Amino acid sequence: MIGSYVAVGDSFTEGVGDPGPDGAFVGWADRLAVLLADRRPEGDFRYVNLAVRGKLLDQIVADQVPRAVELAPDLVSFCAGGNDILRPGTDPDEVAERFEKAVAQLAAVAGTVLVTTGFDTRGVPLLKHLRGKIATYNGHVRAVADRYGCPVLDLWSLRSVQDRRAWDADRLHLSPEGHTRVALRAGLALGLRVPADPEQPWPPLPPRGTLEVRRDDVHWAREYLVPWIGRRLRGESSGDHVTAKGTLSPADIRSRIAKVA
Repeated sequence: MIGSYVAVGDSFTEGVGDPGPDGAFVGWADRLAVLLADRRPEGDFRYVNLAVRGKLLDQIVADQVPRAVELAPDLVSFCAGGNDILRPGTDPDEVAERFEKAVAQLAAVAGTVLVTTGFDTRGVPLLKHLRGKIATYNGHVRAVADRYGCPVLDLWSLRSVQDRRAWDADRLHLSPEGHTRVALRAGLALGLRVPADPEQPWPPLPPRGTLEVRRDDVHWAREYLVPWIGRRLRGESSGDHVTAKGTLSPADIRSRIAKVA
């Protein structure tokens, strides 16, 4: 019976790709908070989302982990290091050492620390060459989880997100349905009974021709890849001027989800 939950992380945990009716993002962590709140008496649940898009591990540790430690909740979800792994020249072994230090801080005060593996990027054109690096980092995350008794939200083995409908148009962030499936998988990792199977099959899609695929790739490169590269070259982050969502009411989250369902 988890009575308080703090979400720590980057764009994945902020919910990028899952916009609510007001344009602000919902995301898997907010959806998980609703699943948890449904198991408590009305008003007897506290949820805080500290995640900010584009943040590297050290930034998350400096800005978000102390706040999570201060709140000392029943549950912390900690997803960090993914943006570090995407950067050229980073060492997944070294990133994992810093990840473990943060987990130790959180585990000392939180009832449960839920950690997250990276996705299998075999079907992502821009990221498939990083698959081995991500797998190495995932191995470290699992080892850290074993040492600190953390449940693991295993995204690598979540087959349903290999479907392109699980992803936003930018191909880097989950779609609303993708976030929903991750929230369900997170619930299972915590031992909850969830309302649907995160691996339920997708409806069949009509076949796509070569020309359609190529046109989509050109549009994606123009709209998303080129701006992403430009930010990297300028040393900018998508989260430079973004403020964390902070304390959220599960009732408000339910309302926002219902309006876009």
